Formats: sequence, structure tokens, C-alpha cells
Amino acid sequence: MQQHSQGTERHHCDVLVIGGGPAGSTVAPLLAQKGHHVVLLEKAHHPRFHIGESLLPANLPLLERLGVAEEVRAIGQYKPGAEFVSPHHDHTQTFEFADAWDKSMPYAYQVRRAEFDEILIRNAQRQGAEVHEGCQARSVEFLPDQTVRVHARHDDGREAVWDAKFLVDASGRDTFLASRFKIKERNPRHNSAAVYGHFANARRNTGEAEGNITIFWFDHGWFWFIPLTGGTTSVGMVTWPYHMKTRQGRSVQQFLMDNVATCAGLAERLREATLTTPVEATGNFSYAAQRNHGENYLMLGDAYTFIDPVFSSGVWLAMSGGELGAQTIDTCLRQPHKARAALRHFDRQSRHGPRAFSWFIYRVTNPIMRDFFMGPRNIFRVKEALLSTLAGDVYGGAPIGRSLLAFKLLYYAANLAQPRRAFAAWRRRRHNVRPADEAALAHPS
Repeated sequence: MQQHSQGTERHHCDVLVIGGGPAGSTVAPLLAQKGHHVVLLEKAHHPRFHIGESLLPANLPLLERLGVAEEVRAIGQYKPGAEFVSPHHDHTQTFEFADAWDKSMPYAYQVRRAEFDEILIRNAQRQGAEVHEGCQARSVEFLPDQTVRVHARHDDGREAVWDAKFLVDASGRDTFLASRFKIKERNPRHNSAAVYGHFANARRNTGEAEGNITIFWFDHGWFWFIPLTGGTTSVGMVTWPYHMKTRQGRSVQQFLMDNVATCAGLAERLREATLTTPVEATGNFSYAAQRNHGENYLMLGDAYTFIDPVFSSGVWLAMSGGELGAQTIDTCLRQPHKARAALRHFDRQSRHGPRAFSWFIYRVTNPIMRDFFMGPRNIFRVKEALLSTLAGDVYGGAPIGRSLLAFKLLYYAANLAQPRRAFAAWRRRRHNVRPADEAALAHPS
């Protein structure tokens, strides 16, 4: 460390990672294991609260490779599947991960993110990454010698500057680089907000199904019901901006509970439940940056793009991106002649994951798609392929491409066979995803 003439600390490293969530705490230890000097800056102090508590089966092999599988098992609620509940169907539909194309990933976990994220960041420290909590990156310079300079500030007011060969933006919804580059764009095909809290004494399913995530559709979006260990259940509503405008003078807690009351299945599950955390809300849920990399930087996870969490894809996309990012950066630093090809591969994979989930996300509230989910058939092995997608197996682990194509063709055929219903759903979706300012005009507060 060097001391700047005005008191600013000066540091050098090979790779600087901004953000200590799942993406940053995956890329950092993997790069440190490869012998790189890695520094991770995290503005908060772990443990800290975060939503996104449902993991996918595809997470588990990566947790093994990181060396934290047993620690996560100790804090996780066993999750063998996902349950869907529709107000327009008399039955519930449960998808068991064991029925997916690849039978080797039959379960996942639900986790408190405060505990899960702390396991990951402590592992990064053990593996050799230099971690600074309570240190917020504030500005960035890309220098002529192809290095990156980041100015940061510690909680105690100390100023610090890091010069690095490579920068990883894993800052989550802060979108450190995308915001400074002015390349962050609202997703025009999906626009939603979330309201959520933790409950005690919610009624769960029995037996092994106790840990299943449940998705409840309702007229203005969907609810999640995520059982956690210790009797806590995470409940959240994802809804359209126009509906958020109907809150008017109500508190977010009252707004959440009023909407729960309109969803009979969820209301029954929460009949004897009590809130244990304040209810919080977040808007502008879905977005993407125009690019995810440059010659000496990468954007991972939510720092690059965020999609509707209906299929619990966020943590998996962040961590798989972190693993791929570590491979990419190692190639760029050790084999510069292969850097361009490595970055192109990173770009393709980073776009593919969200795209694979988004096709379903854009249609999940469509009544025809809802029928498909509530009455799945395995013709052309489409149910197995759908389950593989729900499990996170979207990067070529199982040969599901043809079956997913068959599923999509069946869906389009069903729309052609029900043109009035399909047209009404299309019009409703256009109404739902319009920007919030237009919603405000239609529903003044």
C-alpha cells in the first residue's frame, strides 16, 4: 500500500471486484485460486438482508466446486420442487426436479440470503481474496495503459484508490458501470415491482414438499411463497406498475396484505401467520445493460441484467456468470492473444442464460401458458425439458433444445387455435408492461 500526498490510500491488484453478493463472491475466490491478486469491495457489512432466497438444482454442483456445499446444506431448507397455484384451475400443479431430463439434480435449497451470502464472502476470504467490507466504490477511470482506477470510500471516511488490470462489476442493482456508462435500459418487454416480507407460522405443505416454493397467480401478477428454516416464510408480490399506483395512501404493508386477501390460496396459508420483518418494496424490476464487457472489465449478475424472479433464476445466473467470468479473466490476463475469443464466449453465455428464462417469463401470466403449466404433458419430452429449464440446466448440460422447440411450437399452435383468447392476452400484456409514468396518468394517486 502507498499513501497519496493528500492522505488517500493507493493500492494495486490484478483484479478488482465491486460487490460481495453471489456473483462477486464466486468470481473472487476462483480467481484467487488461480494465483491472481484479487480485491473485493463490498459497501455493506455481512450479514445483510437480501431477497432472492430460492436456489436452483443447478446451483449445487457449483457450490461443491466452491467448497461451500456442506455449509449451505446446514442453513438450507430442502426444496425438491416448485408448486404452481392458479385461480382459474381447481387443482395445484407441482413440478419435481427429479423428473427433469437430467436426474442427477433432484433438489435445491431455500436460504436466508444474509446467511448464504456471508458463507460465500467468507469463503472468498479463505481462498485468498482480499475483502474490504464497508467500502463503497464511487468512481472509475479507464487509463491509457489499459488499467482501471477505482476511487472508493470506507465507512470511517478513509479514501482509497485501487489500480487494477481487470475490473469486475458485481454491484447488483446498483449497476455501477452500466449507470456510469449510461447504458442501463428498462426492459421494454417486462416491467414490474415487488413488495415483500417475512412471516412466521405460515401453513406449509407436508412431508418433503414442505420446502417447495409455491407460485400463486392472481389478477395483477404473482406471489412467491418461499419456506425457510426455523419456521420463517418469505412472501412477496410481483406486480405491474399500474397496480402499484392503486396503493395511494396505504402503507406498503397494508397494500401487500390487501392483495394477499384477493388470493384465496395464499390467504389461507397466511391465515394464522404474523409478519416478522418490515414490508419493503422495490420497483423498476427488470432491466439490462447494452453490453456486459469491455477489454478490461466484465459485468456479472444483476449488474448486467435483472429479469423477473418467477423461476428463481437470479442467484444461479449470478454465480454461473461468476464462474465463467473467472475463466474469462484468467484467459485475458495469462493468454492475451485469446482474450477476444474468451470475451466473445462470455458475451454469448451471459446473454443466453437470461434469454432462456425470459421466453417463459414474458408469457407466464398468459392464460394459455398457464394452462400448459397447470396441465403439463410429456409429449416429445417437453415436460422433462421444461423441468430442466426450471432447474437451471440452460447451458447445454442436457440435450433439451429440440424438446423446448416442440414446447414453443405447441404453445404457438394453441394461440392460433384460440385467437380471441390469445389476442385478449396480448392486449392485456401491452397494458401491463407500459412504463410507470404512463400508468401514473391512467391511475393518478
